[in-house]
Amino acid sequence: MKRSLELGDLIVAGIAVAAGLLAAVLLRAILRWLGERASRTRWSGDDIIVDAVRTLIPVAAVSAGLAVGAAALPLTERTGQNVNRVLIAVLIMAGTVTAARITTGLVRSVAQSRSGVAGSATIFANITRVVVLAMGFLVLLQTLGVSIAPLLTALGVGGLAVALALQDTLANLFAGVHILASKTVRPGDYIRLSSGEEGYVVDINWRNTVVRQLSNNLVIIPNVQLAGTNMTNFSRPEQELQINVQVGVSYDSDLVRVEQVTTEVVQEVMREITGAVPEHEPAVRFHTFGDSRIGFTVILGVGEFSDQYRIKHEFIKRLHQRYLAEGIRVPAPARNVTVIQGEAPGDQGDVLEKVVPGIPRQRRAAGAADDAPARPSA
Repeated sequence: MKRSLELGDLIVAGIAVAAGLLAAVLLRAILRWLGERASRTRWSGDDIIVDAVRTLIPVAAVSAGLAVGAAALPLTERTGQNVNRVLIAVLIMAGTVTAARITTGLVRSVAQSRSGVAGSATIFANITRVVVLAMGFLVLLQTLGVSIAPLLTALGVGGLAVALALQDTLANLFAGVHILASKTVRPGDYIRLSSGEEGYVVDINWRNTVVRQLSNNLVIIPNVQLAGTNMTNFSRPEQELQINVQVGVSYDSDLVRVEQVTTEVVQEVMREITGAVPEHEPAVRFHTFGDSRIGFTVILGVGEFSDQYRIKHEFIKRLHQRYLAEGIRVPAPARNVTVIQGEAPGDQGDVLEKVVPGIPRQRRAAGAADDAPARPSA
């Protein structure tokens, strides 16, 4: 100590610390008020910033009060330097954490706004957080008097060994970055892999891609596998898509009336069912003279992939009801089967013929199948 400790020194130091604490409480209240105002704006970035600095500013106020109080006390030069160094280290740590939270939150906010869905591509957020924390850690070491040059050299040499040991992990990391940078897949897209897995992309992190199936099961796919396989993205380039429903009517139907009735049902479904595309142009295309019916395709518009099941359900139900009311028949396959009964091969016997639904028309002699082996001669 340069001089003896006096009562006035303690009073000044106490006032400084109390002022720092009071300032911290007032600033936190002000930041809470600002957070309420920021929550009413459309931009989510102000919410992230206010929430992050809500911890930094009170810590800075308390540290300032402690620094003033320490300066008022008759401390030795070395003790004063140590106290200041500790307070600066605390501020650097708080500032680094705050900066990491702000940058990570902003990156996540941008990823969510571009994908347009709930969920995030956490790979960019994780990379940003690691980079900011690493820079803050190096600044902290430099402030505490630790030379970071040997540390950087050691990290460079050790990084090569780590890279060799973590080849699969790094391959998945860069594959995830490539997927997001190429914009082939984003969180919220509905994809189907050539191996059969399909569902909504929930998240793309540093190692794998999480896909939620329509049954709410999660499928975990390594990024390398996702980047190296054939994939269909049903949400790109547009989320709206068209689906085909196959229908058939009897040969005695009036095709003009069939097309008119079917178009009216399509328009009704597109207008009333949630998930349909109201402005979709109905399309009915006849294409096949079948065995028992004339086949045609009805093209429906859906807002996204999962909506097609509900829209198909409503369309088929309403179309069937309308066909019944209009007298339009949807025939089941009905074909003639002729059976020839006899006691011996070659004996015509009695001939029975009836109509059996779904069985092709044919003539066959009992006991004389075409593929039966030849009977050896006596």
